[in-house]
Amino acid sequence: MLYISGRYENFLDPFEGTKYGVGNIAIGFYQGLFAYNGWNYLNVVIEELQEPKKNLPRAIIISCVLVTIVYILTNVAYFTTVPPVEMLQSSAVAVTFAQKLYGVMWWIMPVFVALSTFGGVNGILFTSARLFFVGGREGHMPQILSYVQVNRMTPAPAVFFVGLLSLVYLCSTDMYRLINYVAFANWMAIGLCVMALLWFRHQRPNADRPIKNWLRLRTFEKIPFVEHILIRSNMSCDQSDDGGDDFRILSSDDDYSSFGAPLFQEVSLAVSRSRR
Repeated sequence: MLYISGRYENFLDPFEGTKYGVGNIAIGFYQGLFAYNGWNYLNVVIEELQEPKKNLPRAIIISCVLVTIVYILTNVAYFTTVPPVEMLQSSAVAVTFAQKLYGVMWWIMPVFVALSTFGGVNGILFTSARLFFVGGREGHMPQILSYVQVNRMTPAPAVFFVGLLSLVYLCSTDMYRLINYVAFANWMAIGLCVMALLWFRHQRPNADRPIKNWLRLRTFEKIPFVEHILIRSNMSCDQSDDGGDDFRILSSDDDYSSFGAPLFQEVSLAVSRSRR
C-alpha cells in the first residue's frame, strides 16, 4: 500500500553501492538461492508421495511460483519502509521493518519469525532424514542410518543424525558464512547430479523414465554450478570485508564435506572386498 501511495524513493537506484567482483556476485547468488532451497527437498521424499508422477512436478511448480511471489512482495515491503543503508546496518531486517511500521507492537514480528521456523525445521528434518536413510540403505552411508523405529516405522537414527549435525552447525558465530558454506556444497552436489542426468539422457535415451525432466530447464539449472567453477578459478580476486579470503575457506572445507559420501562408499567397497 505504501508503494502504491507513492513511497518508492528507495527503488530509484536499487543497485547503488553494489560490488561487482566475481566473488561478491557469486556469494550474493549463494545467499539468495539459499532462501529457495526448499524446491530440492521434495525430490528426496518421492517414496513418501502418493501418485508421484503427477504430484511431484505439480508440487514443485506450484510451490516455487508461490514462494517467489511471496518473497518478492516481502522485499518490496521491506524496501518501501526501510532505506537500503539502514537495511544493510540492521542485524534483523524484519525487526527493523516492524519497528518502523508497527510501533510498540514491533515485538510481534520476532514471534512470527520464530513460529515460521518450526515449519522449516520440520520440513528439513523430514526430507534430510530420508536422504540419509536411503544412503544407509544403499550402502553409501553407515547402515545404522537405514534403521527404522519399530512402532512408528520412522527413520529415527537418521533423524537424530540430522539433529546432531544441526547442533554442530549452530556452533558457527557467523550465520552468513554458514549459509555460504552450505550453499557452496549444495550447489556442487546439484551440479554433479544435473551433469549425471544429462549424461544418462544422452547415453541411455530409451531408458524408462517415470518422471522425465525438461532438458532446457536442467541446462539452465547448471548456471550456479558453472558459477561455482568460476569462483574456484577466481578465488584470489576478491576478499571479504574483514580482509580474509572466504573463497579459499569455502574451497577447502566444503569440497571435503561434498566428497565425504563418495569417499565413504569407496572405503565400504574396499572393506567388503577384503572380507570376501
